[in-house]
Amino acid sequence: VQLVESGGGLVQAGGSLRLSCAASGIIFSLNAMGWYRQAPGKQRELVASITNGGNTNYLDSVKGRFAISRDNARSTVYLQMNSLKPEDTAVYYCAADLGSRFRSADYWGQGTQVTVSS
Repeated sequence: VQLVESGGGLVQAGGSLRLSCAASGIIFSLNAMGWYRQAPGKQRELVASITNGGNTNYLDSVKGRFAISRDNARSTVYLQMNSLKPEDTAVYYCAADLGSRFRSADYWGQGTQVTVSS
């Protein structure tokens, strides 16, 4: 199984980024997917998740700013991040749960750095 993230980078506060995660080695359409992040000195936290049917959940601090989506034909999950804040700075990880609803990660991507400058 491989999960390969892309799209991270440096952006000013108020800006936007879109992260992508391309999956292989799993039957993508059957699996729930999620995005975690980990800031320096902090625990990894689940930012957003999406069921195999497209239902979504978000961390309270990103509601209304971030949107998770999936393209089953491309085996890819996205995280659109708008109105970014310096506190969103972290390494963002894509994760796959082999179940239909996201409960915990069975597989992880390598992570992509997102840095938001003030």
